[in-house]
Order: sequence, then structure tokens, then C-alpha cells
Amino acid sequence: MEKPESLADFYKNKFDWMPDNFKNEMGHFNVFTLEPFIGEKAQPIPYKRRDFYKISLAKGNSKVYFADQVVEVKKQALCFSNPQIPYKWEHLEEYRAGYFCIFNTHFFHQFGNLNQYPVFQPNGTHIFELTEDQVAKIEPIFQKMVDEINSDYVYKYDVLRNLVFELLHFAMKMEPSASLENKQWNASQRITTLFLELLERQFPIDDAHQRMQLRTASEFASQLNVHVNHLNRAIKEVTQKTTSQLIAERIAQEAKILLKHSHWNAAEIGFALGFHEATHFNSFFKKQVGLSPLRFRKE
Repeated sequence: MEKPESLADFYKNKFDWMPDNFKNEMGHFNVFTLEPFIGEKAQPIPYKRRDFYKISLAKGNSKVYFADQVVEVKKQALCFSNPQIPYKWEHLEEYRAGYFCIFNTHFFHQFGNLNQYPVFQPNGTHIFELTEDQVAKIEPIFQKMVDEINSDYVYKYDVLRNLVFELLHFAMKMEPSASLENKQWNASQRITTLFLELLERQFPIDDAHQRMQLRTASEFASQLNVHVNHLNRAIKEVTQKTTSQLIAERIAQEAKILLKHSHWNAAEIGFALGFHEATHFNSFFKKQVGLSPLRFRKE
């Protein structure tokens, strides 16, 4: 499978230059308006993973391809992209405008774990269609980012982190209250977060010789140094799903991505996802998706 686009690739392909702060020890952040990336001369955005995070505000009718899903945006949307999921935008009308910001994991080092938020989780909501009133609240946040990045303020990157969190929480407040209800941060939630981080750390699968190491509840429990029964109870309490269900769903999602966007055969994909036999992978995939791997690839 094609290697993820890096920040260096992004700057080389889009601008043929590198910003002065690219190798900042505090991590990298930048913000752009969409104008240079639209119009007749704009190059299409390839469908692929990136090794950085991106938050976009895009106006105009478009389709967004996320993993194995396609979401149509009628007017305007706020979109959250992360290194685990490949994506691309397909704009369906001439007029487009907006902003986007990009940043790497190190930019938030010691300032929180982005992957704990639903907008950056594989099964979370990544695209939020906006009303005109909501756009009027979002645009000034991006404009503040533009103003701040161009300022000489010594602590501007602290301000920029806060603005990223504003966008993040604005979107999460749009979710139904039942899915984001306030719960006491307890031991079950902590162990579930650690489990999900460990699960995500095994993705993306970019090399046919790469192989998942942790595939069972017992293996995850051993890695987390907890009893498997404790892990299972905690995950069930927090997610209402079993540990095995979450593992299977994430493996199936990665299998869909590889089937649609790599040239590997089913046996190679199965091997990378930890299946010793192609027949075992085929049975697993059909049970999860309802189609054989080859049938899914052809659709």
C-alpha cells in the first residue's frame, strides 16, 4: 500500500518550500485558506493516509471519502482527519472557500491525547455539516489562527492549541447528548482509553510484511498488565461492546481499506491482519461485512 503522505511531502507537493518552523521542537502547526487549492489549476487531492492531523472548514457541495465511507456535504462542513484513516475531498461545484489547519502529534505532546476524542477515533463522527450560523462562529476561529501564526507573540503556539480545542469541542457539542453524556472519569474509562490507544497503535498497515501482534482480549490484557476479566468488564461498561467486538470491528475496517485502496491480494491482507490462513480471513470478513473479500473489492 502507498506510504502515508508526510508533512514534508505536503509542503513539497503544494508549495515546493518548507516553513521556517517545520522542525520546531514543540511540534508543527500551520493554517491555510482554501483559495490557493481551488479553481481550474488546483490539483486533485489523492485518496491516501497522511501522517498528520487536519481540521478543515469547506464551503460548497462536495463528497468526502473516509475509509470505506462516502459522505456528501450539501453546503458546508467541518471535517476532522487523522493519521489512521485515509481520505480525500471531491468537490462537486465550482465555488468553494474555507480554511484548514494541519499539525502533528508532537504539537500536542504533554498537552493531552487527541485520540481520546471521538472526532479523531476511527468509529467516531468526522464530518459535521454546518448551518450558516455555525459557520459564522467557526470562521473567526480559523481567522484567529491565521492572525496568530503570523504574529510575533512568543506564546502563539499555546494560543493555537487552544483554538484547535475550540474547534474540537464545538464539533463534539453537536453530537447527540446521549453519545457524549458526562460520565465520571473512573478506572473503567481509563483502562478503556488505554486499550483503544493500544489497538490504534497497530494501524495503519502500510507494508505487506507488517503483521498485527495483538488480536485477542488476553493479549491486550497482558500488555496492559490487568486481568482479562477486568479489561472485559471495563470495556463493556464504557462502550456497551465486548473487547472482542471492538477488536473485530477495527480489523474489519482496516481490511476494507486495504481491499479498496491497495493492490494486495486477500491472503496478503489476511496475513498482515494476523490470520494464519486465507480461509480464516475470508470467513472472518464475510461474518463482519456480509460479503467475501473479493466481492467487496469488486463493488
